Amino acid sequence: MELKNEQELQILLKNLNSRSKLRISEISNKLGLTRQTFHTKFSSLISNQIIKNFTININPRLGRNRMKIVILEIKTNPKEPHLVQDLIKIPQLKSLDGIFGEFSLIGLFQFKSVEQYHDILHTIDQIMTTSYFKKYQMIEIIRIYKMNGIQLSEIQLDSNYELDDVDYNILDVLQENQGLKPISTYEVKKILNQDLKLEISQPTIYNRIKLLENSGIILNYSINFNPRAIGYKGKFTVRIKPSNPSEYDDLALNLEKIKEITDLFRIGKQYGLFAVVRVKKIEDFAKFIKKLYNEKIEDTLTNFVLDELIPNTNFTIF
Repeated sequence: MELKNEQELQILLKNLNSRSKLRISEISNKLGLTRQTFHTKFSSLISNQIIKNFTININPRLGRNRMKIVILEIKTNPKEPHLVQDLIKIPQLKSLDGIFGEFSLIGLFQFKSVEQYHDILHTIDQIMTTSYFKKYQMIEIIRIYKMNGIQLSEIQLDSNYELDDVDYNILDVLQENQGLKPISTYEVKKILNQDLKLEISQPTIYNRIKLLENSGIILNYSINFNPRAIGYKGKFTVRIKPSNPSEYDDLALNLEKIKEITDLFRIGKQYGLFAVVRVKKIEDFAKFIKKLYNEKIEDTLTNFVLDELIPNTNFTIF
């Protein structure tokens, strides 16, 4: 059975996004489908390479090792495909896009800690020494307002919850080791035992996961998918300069409510807000810009994404 249209694809994938652990039976019931029909549709998503794997989004403000996000801008030319190939091998690289402008590539890295960032930075520098222009810059994120469509201001993070190594290992498995079905606590237990030599019982894993959910550390359960394959044809990066620099926070908290903005960061530049924008049609971007501008915004700088070199992502579908 083929999926009928992009809207149907979007509805199905939207229901594969949940604040608690996904259960296929609940999803099929919610969509009014039999389990067999759901599995047939799901198989179509797999065969057409529309979906890649289940995963989770983790609160970047978690615990003692706060997540560090860095933007990398690179000037390159079409004769350097090895540059892209080498960068994509770095697992912390979450997106890499070809763009118009002074720089021709822009990448987004997510590091689990400052220590991991410093470890990988040398690798990035080594790769860039092989580039023709050797022109690149790292932009560090000062604050994260929105990530993968999730407004962080709406998430209640339990500041009293102290994560330990077991929690971090469970989060790693849930984010990186899921396949084309939601991972079970038994499978988490097996991975922890085989890969890390940790003996942790299933009930302990289950209870830890529930605590991570309830504490606002696991933001949601989702699936990595190809946005262009389901109707999101346009991706842009927009840097925003407020009229009054003292109102960055107020402006950002208003901007994060705009559905087309999937990611919103504060950066240490004159245009101090960096937004990732998704639209279903390229012409929708003009409507977005008109909606964006108000008396609190002085100027914007926009880059159109020509090519998503890492095609899969897991933002909340709107």
